[in-house]
Amino acid sequence: MSEKEISQPRNKLVQMIGSSAAFRRVERLLRKVASYDTVVLIEGETGTGKELAARSIHYLSERQSMAFVPVNCGAIPDSLLENEMFGHRKGAFTGAGDGQPGLIAQAEGGTLFLDEVDALSAKGQVALLRFIQDYEYRPLGGARTERGNVRVITASNANLGKLAVSGEFRPDLLFRLKVLSVEMPPLRMRHGDVQLLAAHYLHKFSERYGKPIKILDEATLAWMNSYDWPGNVRELEHLIHREFLLSDGPTIALQRENCEVDRRKRPDRRRVSLEAGFGAAKAQVIADFERRYLEGLLSLSEGNVTRAAKLAGKERRALGKLIKKHGLDRHQSSRRAS
Repeated sequence: MSEKEISQPRNKLVQMIGSSAAFRRVERLLRKVASYDTVVLIEGETGTGKELAARSIHYLSERQSMAFVPVNCGAIPDSLLENEMFGHRKGAFTGAGDGQPGLIAQAEGGTLFLDEVDALSAKGQVALLRFIQDYEYRPLGGARTERGNVRVITASNANLGKLAVSGEFRPDLLFRLKVLSVEMPPLRMRHGDVQLLAAHYLHKFSERYGKPIKILDEATLAWMNSYDWPGNVRELEHLIHREFLLSDGPTIALQRENCEVDRRKRPDRRRVSLEAGFGAAKAQVIADFERRYLEGLLSLSEGNVTRAAKLAGKERRALGKLIKKHGLDRHQSSRRAS
């Protein structure tokens, strides 16, 4: 859930809304964490608002008047990571006509937010570990080391502890990143917050499109409060966005049976033909499961196959073969959720 860099009110969370006990616990923790100028790791499922939590820490801290620089680690090619992070001097490599500051220099005095830190390669993990040990770095082609005055906040929707045990993430880096940690609660654990968030998004889209405010009918609110929201707050925002634009009249009424997100939640009740034989029937059930699972996975990851593979715990190439096998369009699946 990205937000434009705007002037933030002091002593308030950034675009975070809720009144549940789980939300209040996180709110108190964020305020406490913000007062200590050290490394923070934010963990939680996809769509729980980890970047907003990082922004809140920044704008509640003494660094609030300086830059907040967000970085998606999964979007930086491994070959360019050190150049992106540390920058380079003029003539450092072919084509480097002018020097360029890296992300650390851009965040000087402020906060560097590294999202999807689990996506860093082994080389990237070493580079980050080396920097946060003493906050010194050397730009490519530079003759001397420089010191970065930044606060590093990282985030991951993967369990870094398990990745460290399996050898996919450096344990020593995890210890460095987890000086302070925040676990963002999933929306299904934030009892009562769905209605508050839905009202906020209805007002937001009313202002964005210059349309009269709309409300949700009681039946819609009832099933929304009972739904598990695997995509969390992001999924709720996308659903409200779509229904605000497509529904007629001042009231949004969703039919539970016709709601795509709820169909994905319910178990498949289609009967398997007993005439097909055990092997064929089993293959049919497996194929049906694979297709429904992949559709939901692509919707949740917004068509990003790399992210979908991480959520599924599968190798990207293997997941890509499954997607191709079932003839799924990842872009179409992404559009269904937006």
